[in-house]
Amino acid sequence: MTDATYQGRCFCGNISFQVTGPVKFACFCHCESCRRAAGGVYVAWATFEKELFAVTDGDITLHHSAPKVTRGLCATCGTSLTYEHDDRRNEIDVTLTSFDEPSDFSPAAHIWVEDKLPWVNIDDGLPRYDKKITSP
Repeated sequence: MTDATYQGRCFCGNISFQVTGPVKFACFCHCESCRRAAGGVYVAWATFEKELFAVTDGDITLHHSAPKVTRGLCATCGTSLTYEHDDRRNEIDVTLTSFDEPSDFSPAAHIWVEDKLPWVNIDDGLPRYDKKITSP
């Protein structure tokens, strides 16, 4: 994708954000941590350079959910918005469905498939990785 500006918000609209720049990677994450944080069977993420991400309205609440992991969410409606890992300090992951136009993105893989729920079938032809992979 080319450099573009993508905008998004939480469910209640108290937090708005934008990202200007290319998507580094997009994926579906099946890890237990993401599932629990978002309340879904898996979570679709897009990875960007952290300096390209900006909150334009409201304040994201940060939750240190595990050693080295910080998740950003709306304290009012609970929308899961961001994921940051200390080992990737220059990157931020943003939930695809929090963008105004989530169809602008196409996940390229499934990660942490070893944690996938047994009743979830993956049949979209995308690569699968038992654990994480590094961004291309």
